[in-house]
Amino acid sequence: MARNIDTALLRAFVTVAETGGMTRAGQMLNLTQAAVSQQVKRLEEQFQLSLFERAKKAVVLTADGDRLLPMAQRMLDMNDQVWGTMTAPDIAGEVRVGVPHDIVRAFMPPILKSFDRAWPRVSMTVVPGPSLDLLEQMRAGEIDLAMTTEQMVQPGGEVLMRDPLVWVGGADGQAHLAEPLPITLGNPKCIFRAACLSALANADLAWRAVVDNGNMLAVYSALEADLAVTALLASTVPDGLVVLGPEAGLPELPPFCINLYLPKSGDNEVGEEFATHIRNHFRARYRHAA
Repeated sequence: MARNIDTALLRAFVTVAETGGMTRAGQMLNLTQAAVSQQVKRLEEQFQLSLFERAKKAVVLTADGDRLLPMAQRMLDMNDQVWGTMTAPDIAGEVRVGVPHDIVRAFMPPILKSFDRAWPRVSMTVVPGPSLDLLEQMRAGEIDLAMTTEQMVQPGGEVLMRDPLVWVGGADGQAHLAEPLPITLGNPKCIFRAACLSALANADLAWRAVVDNGNMLAVYSALEADLAVTALLASTVPDGLVVLGPEAGLPELPPFCINLYLPKSGDNEVGEEFATHIRNHFRARYRHAA
């Protein structure tokens, strides 16, 4: 006898696993924390298995939960693909979004994935680059919208999220102890460069450049090799690297904003839809979202 699995229950389970908590999952699903908890409980009762170990501040997958997660994700992917294909409105075309190099990896994959599910007829192009260059490209009509990292937001923009700028180095690294301090800032137009150099100057701390013209892959390689330190937004620090706290003796850095800009004309339907999708994603997923 065939038995059907309720995809709503699977979606609650997957969202809790991905966000690490019932409350955050509820924000993503537009449900109360109690409703999400009840859906997970119903799924556990169907399987007669415990899928999460519940603690005061977080939930952790059990071995059975770990086993279910990849299969549940694939099932939901197929469900959403079918739904999107069969119910998608006529909106189609292309959207080109500019995103700074340092936040592409941290923020864009889930945004692109969920937008593609919702609007399967839209082609998406991510254009990486320095923030100020991306704004110029948007004003010239070369891209449809731009995300930036800046200390403030310029007229016409909106703040998606505020995040600390932190010093980052390799795990168990010693580069922060070297004199002069080896730092890597990647692209010479990196928006964090001025803030870093100003902080070092105010602290009267000598420095030298390492991998000063490389892309983010080169920057991460230098950090993992313990050749230098750099500055990244706290939410973008990749696995294998660590935030260097006050004990490292490095000067405090200012907070930054992740901003969103659209052309003043406002006549790009696809771009407006993508902007709405980005806003909703940040509000649901990130604690520091504006």
